[in-house]
Amino acid sequence: MPHLAIDHSACLAGAFDVCALVKELHPLVVEESGSSGVCKTLVRPVETYVGEPPSRETVFVHVEVGLMPGRSEAQKARLSESVLDLLARHVPAGDGAEEHVVISVEVRDLAGSYRLSPSVR
Repeated sequence: MPHLAIDHSACLAGAFDVCALVKELHPLVVEESGSSGVCKTLVRPVETYVGEPPSRETVFVHVEVGLMPGRSEAQKARLSESVLDLLARHVPAGDGAEEHVVISVEVRDLAGSYRLSPSVR
């Protein structure tokens, strides 16, 4: 049941294969989190993300993993590191010294208000 969101700079759309990433990401998250069920993933290309300094656009990929509460901080940290390693294998490095790709991961607990509805017909 993990919920994943992959935000990335729109300029990376043709530079890496999101489907190939997700194909490896889903079993990794399920196995390392001890979750059951199927991952649900939202991929969101972002036109503009401003980093530091604010005048320079930063190329990035960020993955957020939402899990039901109950995992230790150490388990979530290990999952973050594993996802970061996977991202590093899928996301291309920048073309020059001026451009680099920032990759990041956050593993968090879903809020207590989280509910899952059966399929709507």
